[in-house]
Amino acid sequence: MHIVDVTMLHAPASGGVRTYLDAKHRVLATRPGLRTSLLVPGAERSSLGGVHTLPAPRIPLGQGYRFPLRRRPWRDALMTMAPDLIEAGDPYVTAWAVAEAGQALGVPTVGFFHSDLPRLMGDRFGTGVRRRLQRYVADLYGRFDSVLAPCTAMAERLADWGIEPIRVQPLGVDLELFHPRHHDPGLRLELGLRDHQRLLVFAGRCSPEKHVDVLLATMARLGPAYHLLLMGPGMPTRVPANVSVVPRYCPPTSVARALASADAMLHAGTRETFGLVAQEAMACGVPVVAARSGALKEYVPLGAGVLCRPRDPDDMARAVHELFLNDPVAMGRHARRHVERHFRWEHVIDDLSRHYAALVGDVPPAVARADKG
Repeated sequence: MHIVDVTMLHAPASGGVRTYLDAKHRVLATRPGLRTSLLVPGAERSSLGGVHTLPAPRIPLGQGYRFPLRRRPWRDALMTMAPDLIEAGDPYVTAWAVAEAGQALGVPTVGFFHSDLPRLMGDRFGTGVRRRLQRYVADLYGRFDSVLAPCTAMAERLADWGIEPIRVQPLGVDLELFHPRHHDPGLRLELGLRDHQRLLVFAGRCSPEKHVDVLLATMARLGPAYHLLLMGPGMPTRVPANVSVVPRYCPPTSVARALASADAMLHAGTRETFGLVAQEAMACGVPVVAARSGALKEYVPLGAGVLCRPRDPDDMARAVHELFLNDPVAMGRHARRHVERHFRWEHVIDDLSRHYAALVGDVPPAVARADKG
């Protein structure tokens, strides 16, 4: 079976979508009878080691992302690649090309709805924009044979828009990269922390839905006994005295070191569809204090962290105090076991490959019915 993934969300500094695709292709490369290819934008047309690029213009200030403008080159490239199944990883031009190529080839298509585009844009531009984008998403994703959502909350929203069938497909975590053994006492020395100070970390983009302002307000309430390390492009540089900032893209190894060296992770995001960095923190044996919203309330289990009211610095500060009144080390161990049990990439991708096989028809009918259930 030849599986082709197509997305524009694939850049040197990109996040969850690229992490998912890289992990999927790495795991499936070890499975007999499966071949994977990736079609993404680039500076020019090229093909190397299963990764194919088509030229597309850069997005200004877009952290290396490129935006395809015309469907036809993407549809034609897909038809030439002759896949048995195609998956679209964004809701833009390439997704329409996937729908058209799948129909022309007579092969199943999958749309992975990684982020809640109508809600994200609606937050910025109003209710009218949100409603129009809901109609757009319903039209586009209604054309796929299967739609994947990274959490139950997102699956329910898609169902409300009339989209079916929907499969909840969580992402996974690299359990070797994100591991407690990457704890480095030298990080505290670099930050100038004293023994009694608690180190908190957040890593990610500084976009509105991450609510970094809530993190800063929380730190102002917590005071000097706590210190927050913010890592990621666009992070503010005017911050309280108990906050340090690395305002640039940080490679996964640096993020893993910081998470494993922290006492807890803070996450104020309200539009998370998986909350990958929270799972990575848990894999590092670190408990999480997060907003009770989106995927975070689904994927941060009882005993692995503390949830708080969204966009409420007072309640987030309360949750931090509550965490450290308990046993954060034991909570971190529970968090690590939870991620090992449920979010190992090999288990996640093997389960997904069975779903692919059912769509293509490479499994007995009884197995296919069980998978759909």
